[in-house]
Amino acid sequence: MAKQYTVAIVGATGAVGTKMKEQLLKRKFPIKDIKFLASARSAGKEIDFGGKTYKIEEATPEAFEGVDVALFSAGGSVSAKLAPEAVKRGTVVIDNTSHFRMDPDVPLVVPEVNREDLKKHNGIIANPNCSTIQMVVALKPIHDQLGLKRVIVSTYQAVSGAGMSAIEELRVQSGEWEKGKDVEAKVLPVKSEPKHYPIARNVIPQIDVFTENGFTKEEMKMINETKKIMHLPDLPVAATCVRVPVVIGHSESVYIETEKEANVQDIFNILKNAPGVVLQDDIHNQDYPMPIFVDGEDPVYVGRIRKDLFQPNGFHLWIVADNLLKGAALNSIQIAEAMIEDNLL
Repeated sequence: MAKQYTVAIVGATGAVGTKMKEQLLKRKFPIKDIKFLASARSAGKEIDFGGKTYKIEEATPEAFEGVDVALFSAGGSVSAKLAPEAVKRGTVVIDNTSHFRMDPDVPLVVPEVNREDLKKHNGIIANPNCSTIQMVVALKPIHDQLGLKRVIVSTYQAVSGAGMSAIEELRVQSGEWEKGKDVEAKVLPVKSEPKHYPIARNVIPQIDVFTENGFTKEEMKMINETKKIMHLPDLPVAATCVRVPVVIGHSESVYIETEKEANVQDIFNILKNAPGVVLQDDIHNQDYPMPIFVDGEDPVYVGRIRKDLFQPNGFHLWIVADNLLKGAALNSIQIAEAMIEDNLL
């Protein structure tokens, strides 16, 4: 009988935690036992999983005793405090927050892109930013064959990336607009910031807080994480991240410059065979990726591939994926699966 594992989910009631539960069941992850951990406020509440009812436990260091792998998605401060405690107790942590991503001692992994980095882990593996994941899945095979000289990305990110409260705010605001009522904003662009704007019937060119260089933290995550994951520290990357009134599914307009000469058919051929990618590009039949069709889908979809009109080695791509799946929960589970396959867990 194949080995089974004791799994813990930290933050199981959130948008990503809920998807983690679904993915563990859907992919038949080899679970011996499972624990659901949360704050003291949620401890004692019941949660359903695989036809059984479990009690949520308080996330304390001792709660990780006997846990083989813990999936964290409860915020950076929780990960900072509890992930090292879990590791001390023999648990491998796969962390979905940004806290450990740029730590040089922590692998930042997308299995289709840099699976070999899992071998370097010291107990913690970081799950990249959702918008970074889908972009590097599409760009890595292109880089492998043609090389990359530059990346410029503009994102169109769904509200689910900001959590359940942002999803609810879009729902409520959409209803208020229809009734002709004044729309109240409390969550976006950033809950902790003093100023908020409606997301219904709007786009907001700010995700996370601004940094001193004028880019937001989300934009800097995409820039720095792309370089780390792809082992290209000198790759010029620029990002503009925008929140749009879509519930699930991040979209990205990506401009790349390749080192080798190529044409659109070359890019098509590369992406047709790329792991985790679906090429959806038939402009004659208006067939291209859209968030409404990737909701609940595992792959990264790529379309609207075209050669730049002025830059000889420049190409434009349109990349869409379910941000709660490949952008978060699914990638976390795939990391755990890869570790099992490679005898690292």
